[in-house]
Amino acid sequence: MTILSRFAVRHMAAALALPLLTCAQPAEAEPFRGPVEADVLAVIDGDTFLAEAHVWPGQSVRINVRVRGIDAPEMHSRCPAEQRSALRARAALEALIGNGAVSISNIGSAKYYGRVLADVETEDGVPVGAVMLSGGLVRAYAGGRRQSWCG
Repeated sequence: MTILSRFAVRHMAAALALPLLTCAQPAEAEPFRGPVEADVLAVIDGDTFLAEAHVWPGQSVRINVRVRGIDAPEMHSRCPAEQRSALRARAALEALIGNGAVSISNIGSAKYYGRVLADVETEDGVPVGAVMLSGGLVRAYAGGRRQSWCG
């Protein structure tokens, strides 16, 4: 077998194995403990923000982060009361983390694609979920069916 054909066989085998490797994930993966330092790029709503997470030296990932343990009213709500509450919750989260740095830990997959679920602390070590709960802007949430914010 020539060097070129050995090279082609190795690379073809690797190319065929790649889809298997990328799809083979355990159903209930253990959370990544972290912490991972991240810069907040935008606050989406009262419990979710877009961050640039610094995962390796010189390497970062843009990801939506949902704050573990809380549920905020939805921005695209079913009633005017929820809409007003959603705007207040988003403003409070923005005031708390703004465009600053945060630390995310206990990082796991969230219910919806493209988002992670994590414990979040401000740069000063303040737990974001606890602050949002203490302000009465969000509810405690441990998964499952969420309660309505509309009356």
